[in-house]
Amino acid sequence: MVSSTAIAVFLLQSAIFALFVVAVRRRNAAAAINALGAFVLALLPVVVEIVLQAILARSVVFGPLLPVWLAAAGFLHSLGMLGLYESTWWWDHLTHTVSAALVAALLYASVIVTRPEIAGVGNSSGMVVTVTVVFTFAIGVFWELIELVAREVGERFAIEPVLIHYGWRDTAADLGFDVVGALLIIGADLRIFVPVVEQFPGVTEAVLVGSGWIVFVGSVLMALLVGLGSSMRS
Repeated sequence: MVSSTAIAVFLLQSAIFALFVVAVRRRNAAAAINALGAFVLALLPVVVEIVLQAILARSVVFGPLLPVWLAAAGFLHSLGMLGLYESTWWWDHLTHTVSAALVAALLYASVIVTRPEIAGVGNSSGMVVTVTVVFTFAIGVFWELIELVAREVGERFAIEPVLIHYGWRDTAADLGFDVVGALLIIGADLRIFVPVVEQFPGVTEAVLVGSGWIVFVGSVLMALLVGLGSSMRS
């Protein structure tokens, strides 16, 4: 019997693909690329499960919630790229909250599993809260810098940017709602991804450290690139 979550994932993935088709028909390259990326990302947990089983003969189960959340976040973003970001003032806030909450939930579970000495019982310790909020915020900054770099590339080569930057006030609001998403996870003490992370704690720790360096170094390099582009235009 097919579960309700599997049906939800299928419907969301179908909806994302439909948005991709709409974007292609409208010749909206940015919306099409974003929808295609969201579609691939929504399929990633299933693909990883199959690949690990086939290559390493190791069974990894991500469960239904991660694919549903990925697909939902991707659908909201893809729909926004087709005009809702411009026409509906709160849509960007919604997508950032949903996406940041997913990132925070994964970070929250990862810190609890890989750093049990700082994780509290029941409510989390201040250190777990700090790490989750700061890392979520840092990833939000990383994303906003990617948007700025996309703008610089678009202006440099006179092409439509894949991601759209709506100004510094919008950036500040985006980062604020990123923090809101993280605080919602912490306030609810939502540990739904702990069973997933517990299957490969060593890999999770390596990913945490590696992604931390990528976010830090990448943010510094992109900030320099954006600053250089701004100075060249002035």
